[in-house]
Amino acid sequence: VYTYITLRDHRARTWDSLRFVFLFPADIISTVEFNYSGELLATGDKGGRVVIFQHEQESKNRPHLRGEYNVYSTFQSHEPEFDYLKSLEIEEKINKIRWLPQQNAAHFLLSTNDKTIKLWKISERDKRAEGYNLKDEDGRLRDPFRITSLRVPVLMPMDLMVEASPRRIFANAHTYHINSISVNSDHETYLSADDLRINLWHLEITDRSFNIVDIKPANMEELTEVITAAECHPLQCNVFVYSSSKGTIRLCDTRAAALCDRQAKFFEEPEDPSSRSFFSEIISSISDVKFSHSGRYMMTRDYLSVKVWDLNMENRPVETYQVHEYLRSKLCSLYENDCIFDKFECCWNGSDSAIMTGSYNNFFRMFDRNTRRDITLEASRESSKPRATLKPRKVSTGGKRKKDEISVDSLDFNKKILHTAWHPKDNVIAVAATNNLYIFQDKIN
Repeated sequence: VYTYITLRDHRARTWDSLRFVFLFPADIISTVEFNYSGELLATGDKGGRVVIFQHEQESKNRPHLRGEYNVYSTFQSHEPEFDYLKSLEIEEKINKIRWLPQQNAAHFLLSTNDKTIKLWKISERDKRAEGYNLKDEDGRLRDPFRITSLRVPVLMPMDLMVEASPRRIFANAHTYHINSISVNSDHETYLSADDLRINLWHLEITDRSFNIVDIKPANMEELTEVITAAECHPLQCNVFVYSSSKGTIRLCDTRAAALCDRQAKFFEEPEDPSSRSFFSEIISSISDVKFSHSGRYMMTRDYLSVKVWDLNMENRPVETYQVHEYLRSKLCSLYENDCIFDKFECCWNGSDSAIMTGSYNNFFRMFDRNTRRDITLEASRESSKPRATLKPRKVSTGGKRKKDEISVDSLDFNKKILHTAWHPKDNVIAVAATNNLYIFQDKIN
């Protein structure tokens, strides 16, 4: 199903050419990631499948559209497994996808489930060899005694075929579930993080990795926090950060020690004692951390807000954006239905001037860091008519509700946008709404 939608916000900016892809109900999207050029967009789902979309060239007939994203390749990355020693089933769900910078005609990406990381090569083939001496065109072997002449095989054009092949499998290094992978700026190493440990890998070595962070206590009853996300610095290959369930972020430098058990910097915002509640520790848990492209800032997402930190200031964030503050009064019911444990991701635009994150009711929020303006948009099938216009959505928190507003009591918490991605160069965004993928592109009127 292909649908094109126009979205208009308060700055006369139009989000149009929405690509809407309807998947099967069981194929819940679990990760979304653009490659370094933005030409390819990869999604992973709960069934262990990776679907790659390719950006098509601009159409001369419709110059106002900057090309669509069409399916480029689909392959099964992970299969369900069973750990017989622990009597534990390992599901095939793709937790993260990370692209490697393109070095040749092929593309490479890392994908991981709870236990195993795989390096995939995606390549094209549009020619095939014909005129073999020892076999016929249908592949059957020829009788050597009947070969009377020597033929030189030639390459003949064929329909384009996109092949995905596993090049490396990195396994047996994590006791707990992998929640993050991040490619280093040296493009030779990457890190993987689970609840208690972070490992550093070389892309060419699969049988060993270096443990660089280990927060597992000698007595598990003393465990007070877990690692929730980790990422390498975009410019300095020796620097990485990881966040915790206590709402803290630690920046580490691998030049200081092989085991980074002592952080170089510790980022934490002091808690207001007057706002302390039973849910404070749960909602302060950081679900995602992302460096800005410039490497000067980093962004963290907790349950109710997005915070931007300056790496030179550890005691408080320089910017705080409330995503859905109106849910603070609903925390009790969100705790009962387990929604309070949802892990929302966040992303920067290419120039680090805007950020985006998801919310409930298929809403996603965008914040302009320069003007401090924000907008709430909705991605839904019901409103995805060709060339329709979507207005910014507003949530009514009480009192008299305006015509265009939606009551906080009417929000559907089963519809949630956990995974978003922003094109590294253009204003193109990808939004995963459960089992639907939306791609918007921005156009200034």
